[in-house]
Amino acid sequence: MKIYNTLSKRKEEFVPLEEGKVKMYVCGPTVYNFIHIGNARPMIVFDTVRRYFEYKGYDVNFVSNFTDVDDKIIKKAIEEGVTADEISKRYIAECKKDMEAMNIKPATKNPLATEEICGMVDMIQTLIDKGYAYEKNGTVYYRTRKFKDYGKLSHKNLDDLRSGERTLLVTGEDEKEDPLDFVLWKPKKEGEPAWKSPWSEGRPGWHIECSEMSKKYLGEQIDIHAGGEDLIFPHHENEIAQSEAANGKEFAKYWMHNGFLNIDNRKMSKSLGNFFTVREISEKYDLQILRFFMLSAHYRSPLNFSADLMESAKTSLERILTAAENLRFLSKNAANDTLTDEENELLDKSLEYVRGFEKAMDDDFNTADAIASVFDLVKFINTTADGSRSKKYLDSLYETLSRLTDVLGIIIDRKEEILDEDIEAMIEKRQAARKEKNFALADQIRDELLAKGIILEDTREGVKWKKA
Repeated sequence: MKIYNTLSKRKEEFVPLEEGKVKMYVCGPTVYNFIHIGNARPMIVFDTVRRYFEYKGYDVNFVSNFTDVDDKIIKKAIEEGVTADEISKRYIAECKKDMEAMNIKPATKNPLATEEICGMVDMIQTLIDKGYAYEKNGTVYYRTRKFKDYGKLSHKNLDDLRSGERTLLVTGEDEKEDPLDFVLWKPKKEGEPAWKSPWSEGRPGWHIECSEMSKKYLGEQIDIHAGGEDLIFPHHENEIAQSEAANGKEFAKYWMHNGFLNIDNRKMSKSLGNFFTVREISEKYDLQILRFFMLSAHYRSPLNFSADLMESAKTSLERILTAAENLRFLSKNAANDTLTDEENELLDKSLEYVRGFEKAMDDDFNTADAIASVFDLVKFINTTADGSRSKKYLDSLYETLSRLTDVLGIIIDRKEEILDEDIEAMIEKRQAARKEKNFALADQIRDELLAKGIILEDTREGVKWKKA
């Protein structure tokens, strides 16, 4: 299995630190609002990477954090007149709902930055003791030039950064020994959440969070560190500097980064009005379609999101689901249960598509080519499965299709059909719950309907529903 390593800028054979095990850390979202579809791409991509490792028999320790203390969270809390903790807890819960709807497996551990402050303080103290960090008026900075390998991930030169990238310089420039030094700990401002430390009452810098959480739950060395390519610099570069200086050993063997997501060939931004949350997309499409769309391109390639491309993904996914449904129907009505010689030969032939799928995934998780192999299998199913086939033959094909689609996180069992009158009854129950301000029950009913493929839309004229 080969992985493109951002560190070496080439594909490398994957050799785990410990045989049969994979230690993987993926940077999670900052929880101050609903996650957007840009957040969804790394979630889907690296969940698929994890699933393929598990398919190959690896035991995967998959850690992905929630950044639950940040300027954006504090700003949102002030706007709403609530605590930062209330904001982060609310949006962690909403994020988990969206992740479940995208069929993302729960992480082995989802650490919260606010619960790991003590470890961060200890790591910062280690960096000070080793001469890699210093304190000025309650703020602790990292001595960037002290770490000789700084820039090895982003392939940036420190002197070039100093002369050309003024926007990279953080506040407090006059206090720093060097303008490129970055913050490890900062004193609190009025109204901000804060924790005690030897230097000041305050909070950690963003970069130190992941260094500490990765170390605590995976160890000082890990196999894979992953995230969006926007995190390469400065976040991941700074993580390497902190972790390797503190621990005295290589931090991560392989660095994986997914490409950017554009909307209608333009960068996603609120100012352009092309900013979509996963929740908004779920009101128009089953999120299995979003997942399938995200995997239709290689994870390192830029990906363009548009309504036309989502409709195309919906049609393509439908072909796979229809083939699976047809196999289930034929199996249920199959007359015999003994494989014929011809069927044995056909099953041997079907393994070609499994090999094609594995070859694609072994080549830096090329999901686009892996999906092409799934479609080859679907075509094979459609041309060889009919009412004359044995139940064993049909079930074997279904099991093969199910195994491959499960790696992609695609669920091929169709949602149970629900009668219109049952939908209306559940909507009435939800409306009653909302009147009673029982929003937890109202959300639960909405989620139950969504799980059955029913999308609700609250309008001025009342609640409208449609099938995904």
